[in-house]
Amino acid sequence: MSCIRVLPDQVANQIAAGEVIERPASVIKELLENSLDAKATRVEIEYKQGGRNYMRIEDNGCGMSKDETLLALERHATSKIRKADDLNSLFTMGFRGEALPSIASVSRFQLQSRDESSDSGTEVLVNGGKLIHAKDCGMPQGTRIQVDQLFNSVPARRKFLKTDATESAHIVHCSRLYALAHPEVAFSLIDDGRQIFKSPPCSRLEDRVAEIFGKQVSKSLLSVDAEKGDLKLTGLIGRPGTSRSSRHEMLIFVNNRPVESRTLGYALVESFYGHIPKGRYPIAFLFLELPPHLVDVNVHPAKREIRFRNEAQVRGFAIRSILEALREHLDTLTISPKVLVEKRQSAPPVETKRTELPRPDLSKPSKLEVEVADDLSLKAEAVEQQSEPQTDLPGQEARGAEKEAPQSPPAILDSSWEFVGWAQNEFAIFNTEAGISLLNTKAAEQRIWYERLVKQYENESIESQRLLLPIPVEFDPVSASLLSENIQFLETFGIAVAPFGRNFFRIEGVPSWLSEGDAEDYLREVVSMLREGALNDGRSAKGLESMAQHAASRATRNTALPDPDQLKLMLDQLFSCRNPLSDPQGRPSFIEISKGEIERRFQRHSSTRKNELF
Repeated sequence: MSCIRVLPDQVANQIAAGEVIERPASVIKELLENSLDAKATRVEIEYKQGGRNYMRIEDNGCGMSKDETLLALERHATSKIRKADDLNSLFTMGFRGEALPSIASVSRFQLQSRDESSDSGTEVLVNGGKLIHAKDCGMPQGTRIQVDQLFNSVPARRKFLKTDATESAHIVHCSRLYALAHPEVAFSLIDDGRQIFKSPPCSRLEDRVAEIFGKQVSKSLLSVDAEKGDLKLTGLIGRPGTSRSSRHEMLIFVNNRPVESRTLGYALVESFYGHIPKGRYPIAFLFLELPPHLVDVNVHPAKREIRFRNEAQVRGFAIRSILEALREHLDTLTISPKVLVEKRQSAPPVETKRTELPRPDLSKPSKLEVEVADDLSLKAEAVEQQSEPQTDLPGQEARGAEKEAPQSPPAILDSSWEFVGWAQNEFAIFNTEAGISLLNTKAAEQRIWYERLVKQYENESIESQRLLLPIPVEFDPVSASLLSENIQFLETFGIAVAPFGRNFFRIEGVPSWLSEGDAEDYLREVVSMLREGALNDGRSAKGLESMAQHAASRATRNTALPDPDQLKLMLDQLFSCRNPLSDPQGRPSFIEISKGEIERRFQRHSSTRKNELF
């Protein structure tokens, strides 16, 4: 057995670098935190080739003297804390003193800095953890750090880096997080000599959001400003109806530190329950402020995750604050939901010429209208109850049995189905030889459209139509860069997009089944799937499935109820699908109630029927 020994400092630094430095964006993050802790009012970030070969961060902060410059490269050398109790009163971004020595151990690291009291600056050059030189240099007050050849001393780590475009996207995302957290600081980001964004100091968060995400996003936001005890929540959230298909624009900050918090993330999603479609995510830039001793920022090596001392209190406060902001917005509407329900009740029914089928009574308000008319505070209670596990819901066992039951096509198809009428103005009732079947026409249409579109996607033969008036769309820098690289690729999906200025594009053509009003949302969903890698090379089954699901949902939106002839055609098309039993989301397209089940419900057993014959 080998003897236990103390690792050399260089090896220890490289091990620490494996925890702190995952990719070039991690270097940018650590150096940005140091610049902000140094009270910088201007920060410039430049990188090349995704940051793998060149990164530079320059600020006008307080700087360091010659002795402090050399000491900063020692492990656990920091000016942020002195004793363990200081961890309970942290107001700085960094505090461990591991960033600079870890970065210097796996790259060619050059540090130049000058404080206010020094006549000249100090330059220190370290290559792979070995000090090359330390000398005087001329520079203004502040700090300039240049990192070249990242992971040069551990080449195996370089093989795990992604493409330049992917690494660049991570750097841009990291930079804009800290730019949002500190709108009072001027930020500049340069990629291979091309300026990604440049924002002067902003007095308001709305201005910084407009600089980074565009004016279209900033105009669709509501302010949040709530305070209770030691907790304070401020920021911006999207208006009801404004949503995204991913969480990329759900940004949360705790004491101005960008973090990933399940507590606040779930609170945000739950607060928008009923305001945005299911499966969509709100836009949010939220800032939570609380005393440092109520939050632990030292639970993750890269400080991405945090832990609250009282998770339930923070979650409840966040939900109430966001719901209050949404309520204030709804109160500004000219017509209240209750008045809308009353008007719908008094309005005469609309006659449709398309069908002569009997319709259910629509004179009473629907369940949805009643829910909309409910007070928002009652809805908040329902949201909290929904987040808890529910085991006593009626019909839950039946739904579980349906999932476990093998899905096989019915023995008797549409040829023996006799249309009877409508239930709930949505479900078609059929009398069959086996019993009764209820067809969800929306689900059936979505299944038919879904399989039709999957074939088109697989063959890359999407029918496209040109728009008479192109639709302008603005994206954030990461999405804009990704979209620019995939314009030709998107044409195979029937989407024609052309650049229209910095981070602006024009939608000039859309798939033939897509309405003009849905073009922007559809393009944003496609770009979101590109960011997640769900459409790599156009061959990802998950990506094709997601696009076809969205397409089928849109193509069947707001369609009128079919007449008997259309129902017969729908059944023929449904049962010719590969999976006629469910819609693209896996929900049943129709359910069957057997004759035996009906007789059992009416307590008509075989012996009873025999007695009735005599």
